[in-house]
Amino acid sequence: REEYAKIKIELAKKYPYDIDGYCDGKENFVREMEEIAISQFDGTWDKMYIAARKVQYERKLSPLIEAGTVSAALLTEKGNIYVGVCIDTACSLGMCAERNAIANMITNGECTIQRVIAIGQNGNAIPPCGACREFMTQLALEKYHSIQIMLDYENKKVVALGDITSNWWI
Repeated sequence: REEYAKIKIELAKKYPYDIDGYCDGKENFVREMEEIAISQFDGTWDKMYIAARKVQYERKLSPLIEAGTVSAALLTEKGNIYVGVCIDTACSLGMCAERNAIANMITNGECTIQRVIAIGQNGNAIPPCGACREFMTQLALEKYHSIQIMLDYENKKVVALGDITSNWWI
């Protein structure tokens, strides 16, 4: 917003009586911002959210295991969406929804993640836990900084995995 305001002020000074020059001067900036907006919110996040919500329902698998209270969806480099649900156990052998979705992706022959969304019990996006961040980082290595994580679906707040996984040990 500040950058756009600065451009408009400069152009107003440069072209005080030339509306075409003023409009042409901000054309590139507007097109760049539009391209960024379209690339981030092209409907894929909505497809991922819906896919994750479709598999999200609580199930009791045994007296000691339940699943499905949290779900996740990820988008791969090939454009495929894989989903997973959390598996909660009485011991520490459970699995987060994100890692379950990653296992689904790997089972189907892919290994490059572009986007991830995890959905909590209330339907809101939640950040991946530390173990899931670590797993994605080890899987992506040099590319982990570019994996997009949806933090707030309602407001479309997205961060890069690298921004929430600082000082990685490699």
